[in-house]
Amino acid sequence: MNKNKKILYFDCFSGISGDMNLGAMIDLGVDIGYLERELMKLNLEGWKIQITRSHKLGIWGTNVKVLVTSNHHHSHGKHHHGHTHDHLTHEHQTHEHRAYNDIKHLIQSSLLSEFVKNTSLSIFKKIGEAEAKIHNKSIDEIHFHEVGAVDSIVDIVGAAICIDYLKPDLILSSYPELGGGFVHCAHGKIPVPAPAVVELLKGIPVKTGAVPFETTTPTGAAILACLVSDFSEKQIFTISKIAYGIGERDTEIPNVLRVILGEQIEIQKIENSACVLECNIDDMNPELFDFVFEKLFEQGAMDVYLTPIIMKKSRPATKLSVICSHDKKDLMKEIVFTNTTTLGIREILVLKTDLHRDFEIVQTSFGAVRIKNAYYKNKIISSKPEYDDCKKLANEHRVSIKEIYKSIK
Repeated sequence: MNKNKKILYFDCFSGISGDMNLGAMIDLGVDIGYLERELMKLNLEGWKIQITRSHKLGIWGTNVKVLVTSNHHHSHGKHHHGHTHDHLTHEHQTHEHRAYNDIKHLIQSSLLSEFVKNTSLSIFKKIGEAEAKIHNKSIDEIHFHEVGAVDSIVDIVGAAICIDYLKPDLILSSYPELGGGFVHCAHGKIPVPAPAVVELLKGIPVKTGAVPFETTTPTGAAILACLVSDFSEKQIFTISKIAYGIGERDTEIPNVLRVILGEQIEIQKIENSACVLECNIDDMNPELFDFVFEKLFEQGAMDVYLTPIIMKKSRPATKLSVICSHDKKDLMKEIVFTNTTTLGIREILVLKTDLHRDFEIVQTSFGAVRIKNAYYKNKIISSKPEYDDCKKLANEHRVSIKEIYKSIK
């Protein structure tokens, strides 16, 4: 029996910070003792984790604060108070600081598992590279404030420990909400999302403007950028557990991070809905259908076909049918109306059940041919060579298509 894939889904409708992530992971069932014991493997002093049950707008979850306990100033603020760049400083400033390379050494020389080390380092490297690009420096020149650094190290290494503990097969996320407005930082007033967040989430779909302040911090953005395989608003899995990490702010939307553990739905078949558009045509030159087919397929029709029919007064006619996704139906109607003689189109909503398919490439003595495999209950139930590939090779080698089919092992 195939084991269903375990999925971890970040629902970032109110953004994500390092602390909110730790809160959500503990709420999901990561053992607190285990997390603290693993964090002790870092040779890092002057911190403790404060964990409380808390709620925002009636949603209960776990709130985590990383408290920097040594004689550091607490004026730098926490991630989610919006002091985005307070974790960063440069050589000319007088605060104690840690260079990116010191943090790298701290993690590499610890007794943490290889997975935790590699995951933490990839997240730190992402932040370092983003900051270096913004400040026009090399990553080796990037320094973190002592308070910011301790806080970030616990958040980031903690995130990696939690993933190692949960061991999901796949990590997915919604489009993260970044917030809006302006935020105060070491450099003055900067727009939200801050440059570091924008840099970290390049190429990732995001949402903005739900609230007039920062909801996704650089640490939160880096965690998503490094861990998540796919960003989608669709949750195609069965939910087994939901948990909440509670943030610090009181806003019109609950300042919480929702995380969901689920199982992937078996990929034997994908059920989805589609549109069938139909019209009956009895007064058009049939040569024109070829042009209509071409246009419809060019614009993404799933299938187009003709059916001979007998209409009133026993007139022979043709029914044109187009299968397409909902978002394409208006475009398909436009092509049919402007390129045929029909005066009306019927629209039918259908449910499609598609088998999962993939391609493999087979080398023959004539060249490469793609083979399409179809799966049911995770087993291949049919395989067939792609006709276009066989036709192309037959023409190139001046042999019959039968010859090409025979050469496929």
